[in-house]
Amino acid sequence: MLPQSSPNHHPRQLARIALVGFIVTFVLARAFVFLIMAKEIPNFYFFLQGTHVHHLNYGIFLLAAAGGYAVFRHPTGGAAELNALAYGVGMGLTFDEFGMWLHLGGSYWQRTSIDGVIIIAALFAFISYARSIRRFESRHFWEFACLAAAVVGFGWVVYTTGDRLGAMFGPRLHELEMSSSP
Repeated sequence: MLPQSSPNHHPRQLARIALVGFIVTFVLARAFVFLIMAKEIPNFYFFLQGTHVHHLNYGIFLLAAAGGYAVFRHPTGGAAELNALAYGVGMGLTFDEFGMWLHLGGSYWQRTSIDGVIIIAALFAFISYARSIRRFESRHFWEFACLAAAVVGFGWVVYTTGDRLGAMFGPRLHELEMSSSP
């Protein structure tokens, strides 16, 4: 549910809405693709003259619409909230297939896509919850240092775990992807 409308939102509020839209869209996109490839749900991919139109294309169009609306209409209140949500959904659809931007024709299950999503989610979260630089005081240095160490440690854990999970499940996901191709 969207927060209470106000005429002018702080960018952090809108970034939180975009973050939620981004994460939910990414999770749902991954779940639907997996279920379609596993033949657990019907294949509702869109094909245009035999070419699969990937969902990153829908995300690009949604990003263009949300960006254009933000630039030309300067939405406020509920319209700004919905635009932030549309922006987050567009980012989720687009960055879910980030690896395919870099390696055209590559597998959907590329590690690059997950890394891109983690970085974008971290940026949204930083914008959403970080203090203003002007409000930092000397006592915040140690808090920041501890947080930075925790983030680096978490990044290392995610990276090494991702490698292990990729080694365990990657071949099966690639096989599933190849067997579901039209």
